[in-house]
Amino acid sequence: MRSLFILIRRSIKKSFDNIHNEKLKHNLLQAIPFWIGSFITGIFAVMYAQLFQWGENLMHAMMNWHSWLIFIVAPVAFVLSWWLVTKFAPYAKGSGIPQVMAAVELANPKEHYKISRLLSIKIIFFKVLSSIILVIGGGAIGREGPTIQVAGSVFRKVNEYLPEWWPKISKKNMIMTGAAAGLSAAFNTPLGGIVFAVEELSKTHINYFKTALFTAVIIAGLTAQTFAGSYLYLGYPKTSDIGMMIIFPVILVSAVSGIFASQLSRIMLSINNWKKRLKTDRSNIIFLVISALVIATLAYFINHEILGSGKGIMQRVLFTDDKNEAWYMPLFRMIGPALSFTSGGAGGIFAPALAAGASMGSVIAGWINLTPHETNVVILAGMVAFLTGITRAPFTSSIIVLEMTDRHSLIFYLMLAGMVSSLISVLVSRHSLYDELKESYLHELRE
Repeated sequence: MRSLFILIRRSIKKSFDNIHNEKLKHNLLQAIPFWIGSFITGIFAVMYAQLFQWGENLMHAMMNWHSWLIFIVAPVAFVLSWWLVTKFAPYAKGSGIPQVMAAVELANPKEHYKISRLLSIKIIFFKVLSSIILVIGGGAIGREGPTIQVAGSVFRKVNEYLPEWWPKISKKNMIMTGAAAGLSAAFNTPLGGIVFAVEELSKTHINYFKTALFTAVIIAGLTAQTFAGSYLYLGYPKTSDIGMMIIFPVILVSAVSGIFASQLSRIMLSINNWKKRLKTDRSNIIFLVISALVIATLAYFINHEILGSGKGIMQRVLFTDDKNEAWYMPLFRMIGPALSFTSGGAGGIFAPALAAGASMGSVIAGWINLTPHETNVVILAGMVAFLTGITRAPFTSSIIVLEMTDRHSLIFYLMLAGMVSSLISVLVSRHSLYDELKESYLHELRE
């Protein structure tokens, strides 16, 4: 196998040596690793999405069959998900976005060897496995953040496998481009991937890698569409006949969502800090069992929509006549992610944040008796605002929601929601959840 691999590399080198236009050859050699990484990312993103959806469907089927099983499955899933990560890949826990942010910062000559702990083949395997187990047990997590860490790992390995004669490619640009491709493939939102790379990850001038970035999100997105079909993450909510007065409910839901999202971030960081005092496996398992039973109790006795990513909530309130959520659902959609995200297993916060924002918008729209179309606008604004409160990336949040619903006419309302939430969030907590977790990872790795 090794000899075949060497033969292939020699054949590739000979083929490129036959190209006498040095500029063309250099540009091709620079571009090909990004193309390969993007193609693999698109395939991985589709496979992961299907596995994750299977896990979520299995959880819902279990709840519909014998809902009391959640009291058994949830504790087992929470503990198993945590154990796999802790035992085999400690940096596969949580979302994956802070790990990618930390990897970008470590992509320098003195510290680049530390990146392998954050981005690797082992991370990919245990990230996917742990998150699927957690969602089967009712964990309120998403797959979008994990997909970004998976994509970053793919791009890093592609870069690592380049032969010695290949022109050197910036590790930082490779990881950032991989993250953008991952988000593009996860949500089917190419513009969202580009904006995410610029707003959240890039401390380098975009001119240095803009061609690679644009190409990567296109290839990853097209690959995902080839295997999964052309789709919108949510669909086409009806938002016609909206007057300018809707701006006031949009501002209201944005401010409220920003406050609650920031508080959720602080709660999750506090739980993480408190968990560091749990020095034994036994104490961690007790915490996980209690967390799982809290979620199971709320799901069994009150509302099972607390479980899973929350995509079902978004689809129901946007596309059916059942638009008004109970007042407690935004709180439940915060409790679920707070306990699931801090469990130590793998799982993202993107989709749960969008679901919490959707339920927040639904509740507020019901209180002020908005029409169904106006309610949809407020729900979408709540989604943008809550995600912004978590990520502090208003443009990424607004573009993602815009692309997943194809509601271009609402761009100004969505951007307004993101900006209001961003301003309000700073009053509660100066730094985003991702920034705080990134600094924590960097501190651990540098010590």
